[in-house]
Amino acid sequence: MTKLAVRNPRTGEADYYITPPSSEELSNSCRALRNAQDEWQQLGVNGRADVMQKWKTAIECRKEEIIAELVKDTGRHSETILEFNSIPAMIDRWCNLAPEILKAEDRITSSIPFLQIEGEYKPYSLVGVISPWNFPLLLSLIDAIPALLAGSAVIIKPSEFTPRFIEPLLETIADVPVLQGVLNVVTGAGETGRDIVNEVDLVAFTGSVKTGRLVGEACSKRFIPVSLELGGKDAAIVLKSADLDRATSAILWGSVANSGQSCLSIERTYVEDEVFDDFVELLVQKAKKLQLAHPNVEDGHIGPIITKMQANTIQQQLMDAADKGAIIHCGGEIEEHSGGLWCLPTVLTDVDHEMKIMVEETFGPVLPIMRVKDERQAVEFANNTNFGLGGAVFAGTEEKAIEVASQLEAGAISINDAALTAIMYEGEKNSFKFSGLGGSRMGSASIKRFIRKKAFLINTGVKDPWWYDV
Repeated sequence: MTKLAVRNPRTGEADYYITPPSSEELSNSCRALRNAQDEWQQLGVNGRADVMQKWKTAIECRKEEIIAELVKDTGRHSETILEFNSIPAMIDRWCNLAPEILKAEDRITSSIPFLQIEGEYKPYSLVGVISPWNFPLLLSLIDAIPALLAGSAVIIKPSEFTPRFIEPLLETIADVPVLQGVLNVVTGAGETGRDIVNEVDLVAFTGSVKTGRLVGEACSKRFIPVSLELGGKDAAIVLKSADLDRATSAILWGSVANSGQSCLSIERTYVEDEVFDDFVELLVQKAKKLQLAHPNVEDGHIGPIITKMQANTIQQQLMDAADKGAIIHCGGEIEEHSGGLWCLPTVLTDVDHEMKIMVEETFGPVLPIMRVKDERQAVEFANNTNFGLGGAVFAGTEEKAIEVASQLEAGAISINDAALTAIMYEGEKNSFKFSGLGGSRMGSASIKRFIRKKAFLINTGVKDPWWYDV
């Protein structure tokens, strides 16, 4: 199969190549995973947890190698450290939660006294995970880890834009032979993703709405379940009672962390008129202090835009906003340094919903701020979107912020903070509108996406009164 070139986001050069598996090779791999899945299931949840703990140790032993490749993949450093550290913690969390969630239920008596019920969980045999380029390791494993503990075998296809970390990750899997039978990570682009959809029993996809819809349609044709975590255009609302120092710091982080390359980034902010000018002035002051992580990866705060395609999208949205009258207070353009593409934190005002930057996903360190007359108008504008992933509300009291947040059509609303789902995974939530489909990825219940529940309906020995008397 043809090799695919991989661009380095810091240099702009193609310095790495991958060779995707052929359809036949992928099919053979999936067959082997299925063959090993039954034995993996028979280990029981505690046995699987023991294996996962061995894998955690193997991952930690190769920490420097994995981080080094992730840095090459993404061009950023500090976020990569956080990303890596989340994985051992995630394994521990699911190893602790899974035994209680998946334990056998006690037999119960039904509404008909002589009929009793027992339940049993049956995992999907093979789960396919298709993940994006913005957090390559985290988003490859955030679904795979609970699926494995549920008893499924898993095949993962990370993005073709950030595949370098796959090699050291595969080495960690090889260090745990039992796990190697039920977990594989493959390289490839869209064609490989389509092959995976055609081989597995359930798909967990993270990515764009456009691709997610295609994945969803393909799964529906095969009559298999799909979990879609798609794009966002998360809104922040700042009421006049809010602590502006807190709000500006939180929104700045929530907008530009990982150079804004996150589905849960704050991509638009609505501020009540009475505090609008003060909010913008303070936000611009803070935004101007952030520097590019250049020339060294450990420098500054803002890494490169990972893909050239995304840089083009950001530039087009900024040009559209400027052409329609937006005022740019800082940043404002894609810059090229040493071959990489960069964007300083960009604050815009005089924006409206006729501009692409207020309605289309940006995926960059861009903060459009819109003046509103009151909280009702802020809620109206925040809900005027095809997306519904998350959001944020800042107010003088938690009670007031929650009152406003309850009116937002989105799944996870940070209260007097921003983008908290990047840090904390315990809050069960669903995506609204085109931001996703399927059960919650967050919260302890998310592991149940990978199992089906069977019921044994037990007659305890009484002759049924509805039987034929023959």
